[in-house]
Amino acid sequence: MRLATVRPPGLEHAVAAQIVDGLAVPFPPNWTVERLLSVDAEDRPPPGKAAWPVADVQLLAPIPTPGAIFGIGRNYAAHAAELGNDVPEAPTVFAKLSRSSTAPGGPIRLPSIASFVDYEGELAVVMGEGGKVAGYAIANDVSARDLQFEPSGGGQWTRGKGADTFCPWGPWITTEDEVPDPHELHLRTYVNDELRQEAMTSDLIFKIPRLIEHISQITALQPGDLILTGTPEGVGWAREPRVGLASGDVVRVEIDLLGSIESRVA
Repeated sequence: MRLATVRPPGLEHAVAAQIVDGLAVPFPPNWTVERLLSVDAEDRPPPGKAAWPVADVQLLAPIPTPGAIFGIGRNYAAHAAELGNDVPEAPTVFAKLSRSSTAPGGPIRLPSIASFVDYEGELAVVMGEGGKVAGYAIANDVSARDLQFEPSGGGQWTRGKGADTFCPWGPWITTEDEVPDPHELHLRTYVNDELRQEAMTSDLIFKIPRLIEHISQITALQPGDLILTGTPEGVGWAREPRVGLASGDVVRVEIDLLGSIESRVA
């Protein structure tokens, strides 16, 4: 099942919908995607009979304001190497602000204080009830590198990664039962149609159960919480010469089985 939050044509409010056969089929009005994830599949209401073509609706972030967004740093060995870092002995966890969450179509807005903004295509894990995985989505862990690596601050990951619009994700949540193995997915990131990142999620250093266990040692994961599992090599900060995002650029992240998201930089 693909669960989305959409704004249908002619309506001001958003609705939770199932995406099937190119259509967005709404659930009852009192059901949000977050609520759908908090109950067992057999307890979810069936979607209604009305439907809109997906091309006619605005896809919003599947959960517009997640309770928590956890990021994992340096979880691909090649990415750690391109940044000049050793492979960590345990997951490197940071937090993005919930207000970073934005629609899969963006836009990504460049803060005036940042001079180098970068892309990071990633597999996102979406949590359900009882600390279990509910599904998967695509995310872009947008990062202001000059803020993230500020010498005066000794490393400011939340400041560098927590800006508004710095987490486009979606385009929907593909439920766990439709992804046979989340560690066998092909990920690609393009900037202006140029392939910048390509990897298999089998290359993740710390696999999803380890990430969940590690984060759960400090907080109880709730339905709708996100874990961004890390990005592969190919970020703009590591290119020679370095190339950051500029207004007008278009970043597209694709993951097999999950679809794609495409965000324009503003």
